[in-house]
Amino acid sequence: EAVVSTQSTGDEVEKALSGGPQLETLVDGFNITLSRKDIQTLKDMTWLNDEVINFYFNLLMDRSKKCAPTIHIFNTFFYPRLLKVGHQGLARWTRRVDLFAMDLIMIPIHLGMHWCLAVIDVRAKSITYYDSLLGDNHQCTNALRDYISAEHLAKKKSPLDIQNWKLKIEKDIPEQLNGCDCGVFTCKYAEYISQDKPFDFDQGDMPYFRRRMIWEMVNKTLL
Repeated sequence: EAVVSTQSTGDEVEKALSGGPQLETLVDGFNITLSRKDIQTLKDMTWLNDEVINFYFNLLMDRSKKCAPTIHIFNTFFYPRLLKVGHQGLARWTRRVDLFAMDLIMIPIHLGMHWCLAVIDVRAKSITYYDSLLGDNHQCTNALRDYISAEHLAKKKSPLDIQNWKLKIEKDIPEQLNGCDCGVFTCKYAEYISQDKPFDFDQGDMPYFRRRMIWEMVNKTLL
C-alpha cells in the first residue's frame, strides 16, 4: 500500500480529484477519454461509471499482453446488446480476435444500479458470475453459454461441446457491505482473476483501492 501512500502519489490523486474543471481531460487511452468528472466517480461512496470501468478493464487486457494468462475483455455495452440482439448482432465485435485462443474473457455486467462480473474461462471450460452482493443471475450465465456456443460454430465451423462446460454463480467471494462499492469490487475481482490470484481483500480495502485505481488510470499503469 506504500505506493499510493507516498506524498507525490497522494498529491497526484488529490489533483486528479479536485485540481481543476470537471470536464478537463485527465487521460486518453483505449479510445476512451476520462475527464475529472469521470475520475471523481472513484471518490469514496460514489458509483463508478461506464468510462472508468471500461478504462480499467482495458488496463487489465493491456497488461495480459506481457504476461499470462491471456485476456480478452468486452466493454460494458456488450451484455445489454447480447440480451437484445444475441450473437448475430455481435459478430463484428470479434472480427479481429479468436476468443478460443484466449485464457479468459471478462465481461463487466451492469444491472442498472449494480455492477457485477462474468468470466468465461476457456481453459477450465467454465462461465462464472461474481456479484459482491451474492445475488444470482442465471440469465447471464445462460446467455454467455449460448453466445460462446454460437461463436464457436461461427468461427470454428463446428459445435462446441458445451455439455462439458460448468456454469457457476460464485458465492465464496469478498462481500460488499454498503450500497456504492460494487464497481470497485467488480474491478478488483477482475484484477485478481486476471493474475490467477486468490481473493484476499474485503470491504475495508475499498477506500485504498479507489485511490490506487485513480493513480493507475491517470498513469495508464497497473501497480
